[in-house]
Amino acid sequence: MAGYRRVYIKLLAVVLALVPVLVGCVLLGLTIGSAGSVRDAWDVFLGQGEPNATLEVIIWQLRWPRVVLAATVGAALSLGGLVFQALLRNPLAEPYILGISGGSAVGAIFGILAGFSFFPGLALSSFAGSLVVLLLVLLLTGRKEGSSDSLLLGGVMVNAFCGAIIMFLISISQAGQMHKIIFWLMGDLSTAGVDNLPLLLGVLPCFLVIFMLAQPLNLLLTGQESASAMGVNVKLVMLVLLVTTSLMVSLTVCHSGLIGFVGLTIPHALRMTVGPDHRVLIPASVLTGASYLVVCDLLARSLPSQGEMSVGIVTALIGAPLFICLLWKERR
Repeated sequence: MAGYRRVYIKLLAVVLALVPVLVGCVLLGLTIGSAGSVRDAWDVFLGQGEPNATLEVIIWQLRWPRVVLAATVGAALSLGGLVFQALLRNPLAEPYILGISGGSAVGAIFGILAGFSFFPGLALSSFAGSLVVLLLVLLLTGRKEGSSDSLLLGGVMVNAFCGAIIMFLISISQAGQMHKIIFWLMGDLSTAGVDNLPLLLGVLPCFLVIFMLAQPLNLLLTGQESASAMGVNVKLVMLVLLVTTSLMVSLTVCHSGLIGFVGLTIPHALRMTVGPDHRVLIPASVLTGASYLVVCDLLARSLPSQGEMSVGIVTALIGAPLFICLLWKERR
């Protein structure tokens, strides 16, 4: 009983610390931009100063949906990386390791080529691609009873095959579609709009399902045999987590494209900071991943460049050195 109380106190402390950070990042994302000053944006929030209809439209019709999309995608990718790292017991795992995001990308590109550039058509095609890849990986590794190593190797091979399919689809696409697909593959949040907000309806239940399985995830870290001896239905828990995470990742991939390193660096850093208990790690990953990608997207649209920089470039530039530093610190 005392152990549960300590966990809840720690969870409350982490949430109370990270929620203000997320709120601050959201406010930065709404107030900083090329149109209007930060002070003008605050005047819009507080209803002070002269009315500025143009800035109001920019904040609520352009910046707000983009910030919400960035927060949702960051939370989903961070949580997806945490789940895969726990299932595979490998700190290098992330949503791309099993080929889930590659399958989602293939499905989304088929949707783009078929003209399904709207919700929910693109989301359905993306989810269908991720499910096909998940079923293929499970079939390839089924004889080894869900071995983590076999899942990892099967995912890497399937992901490489998905990459080849993506290159083939790009080579046969038209010029206009090719530019859209390539920019989308680098990670792009510039197309965010009010119609993207239904994304939350599908992602939030996924968060809840994964949080409800936090304790079985803790037991799986001790090994599948130990978890089974403690009463965990290992195959069922792994299947539910894989399908739920696939749905969550596909819903984000179809809107944002491929964004790397979020699911790799955030869970690894949090595990070193708040400990290995997933009852605390899951909410921490959601809040930290959301804040992180909002800041990365703010940098992507604020840094000087010809046109707008893709947020995937920013996450790679920040995430790769950060992960190297984390590994070096952990090793020392």
